Amino acid sequence: MKNGVLFLIVILLAIIPLIFLNDAEFGGADGQAEEVISEVAPNYEPWFHAIWEPPSGEIESLLFSLQAALGAMIIGYCLGYGKARKKYSSSKQ
Repeated sequence: MKNGVLFLIVILLAIIPLIFLNDAEFGGADGQAEEVISEVAPNYEPWFHAIWEPPSGEIESLLFSLQAALGAMIIGYCLGYGKARKKYSSSKQ
């Protein structure tokens, strides 16, 4: 029951902003930082450029999602491994 309520809260947190903020732009912190830097120092020249630029925003989002999924899998594996190791090591004693 507790997991179901928490799942419902997470879903509502994701859906409510989409319903009530119809014309809002959901941008990242990178874009906001770039705007602030251009206001503070208009002649700023970045000292580092990306080695490879994705051909489109969709591919960039895909790569970001894959990176997040891989990270979640690694964290899930480590948590599961630790829990199983604790469970089976305490049952042998």
